[in-house]
This record gives sequence, C-alpha cells and structure tokens, in this order.
Amino acid sequence: MAEEQFLAVAVDAAKSAGEIIRKSFYLTKNVEHKGQVDLVTETDKACEDLIFNHLRMLYPDHKFIGEETSAALGSTDDLTYDPTWIVDPLDGTTNFVHGFPFVCVSIGLTIGKIPTVGVVYNPIMNELFTAVRGKGAFLNGSPIRTSPQNELVKALMVTEIRSIRMCGSLALNMCGVACGRLDLCYEIGFGGPWDVAAGALILKEAGGFVFDPSGDEFDLMAQRMAGSNGHLKDQFIEALGDAS
Repeated sequence: MAEEQFLAVAVDAAKSAGEIIRKSFYLTKNVEHKGQVDLVTETDKACEDLIFNHLRMLYPDHKFIGEETSAALGSTDDLTYDPTWIVDPLDGTTNFVHGFPFVCVSIGLTIGKIPTVGVVYNPIMNELFTAVRGKGAFLNGSPIRTSPQNELVKALMVTEIRSIRMCGSLALNMCGVACGRLDLCYEIGFGGPWDVAAGALILKEAGGFVFDPSGDEFDLMAQRMAGSNGHLKDQFIEALGDAS
C-alpha cells in the first residue's frame, strides 16, 4: 500500500540524516545563534537538504514544510490538503551542541491535512519510532503502547519551558509517552508543525491522546499541544484549568 511505501522512504531518509548527526555528535561544532535560545548548526542544514532532496526525487509533486526552510523565509507555509512532508531535521539542537543524547530526526507526512506517516529517529540511542495511521506504533519494529497509569498524582510528565530544558526534544517527549516511559507531555509555543507532525501520529497509534491544552481538538499548526496515555487526558485538562 502507498502508506507503507511512504514509511519506508521516510525511514531511509531519517537513517541517512541520522548518519550525519551521529558522525558530528562528538565533534567540535560550528554554531550559529538562532534567536536567543535555539542553536542551529551546519549539521541541521545538511540533514534538511538531504531529507528534502531524497523525498523530492521520489515525490516531486508533494509539498514540503521544514524547520530550516521556514526559519530562512521567516514564516511557515500553510498546510494544504496535498500530501505534505513536515520535517525537523534535528530536533534537540541545543542538546546536540552540548553532547546531550536526546536528539532526533522527525519526519511526518500529512494527507488531506491528516497525519498519516510518522518517523522519529534518535541516531545516538539507536531508537526508531514509526507509525502509519490505523496501523499502530512501533519502536525498532516492536509494537509500543502508552502506560496504564490512571492517577495524575503518580504520573510522570515532561514539558519544555523556554530556556529551561527538560529533555529538549518535543518529538522524543511524545514518543516517550507513546512507549510508556512517560505518562504526559505538554508544551505551548514550540517551533512549529515539524516538532509534532510525526510524534502526534506515533502517540495516537500507541493508544494515547493528543489535544490542545485547553481540551480542544489538536491543531497541527497552532504551536500548542498536550499528550497523554489513554487514561489521564481528562484529569490533566482539569488540572491545567485549575492552574490557569
């Protein structure tokens, strides 16, 4: 089926980009500043070029949204109903610069604005998270599910707050909930759809929920997300409401 072919191509692209990341991870990096907090590297740019060239060669009629491209243009393209690849070539750039191994390649494909294929690959820890809509989520080929935790007070949550780094990669945070390492993740004001396009699908396919922190439906383009296992969504929304 077409989705399985898209997944295979995305995995190939992610692994090729992962090789660039792995080779550069322990080397001295030439760093430029991007904003006040995030750091962008030559590796970041090389990975996006590699991924987009790989995908465009096979799917020249598809649309593309990438972090580095959008940063260069100063805006993010609108999401259309056309097949659209949404790519963060190196999520966790600050981690990468500091040698902290929570870095990944995130590649998502939307069709009709719906996340359909998701790949999140951490080449340092050799963990490949994948999902196809309606087919479940996997870590290195083995099925994953969210945790059974149903008490908010006992839940493990991760978030990102401006310059205070928790894990430093929203894509990996969402995969952490997907495979049951974490119970909740939450973030407002992240970079863009490339941070969540793949992770949202992987989390949903693992039995979790992805939603707006207000409790509304998740909007891929809104830069607001919360994710939970299959039990804590309502408790979490209520707790966030009480805290606001």
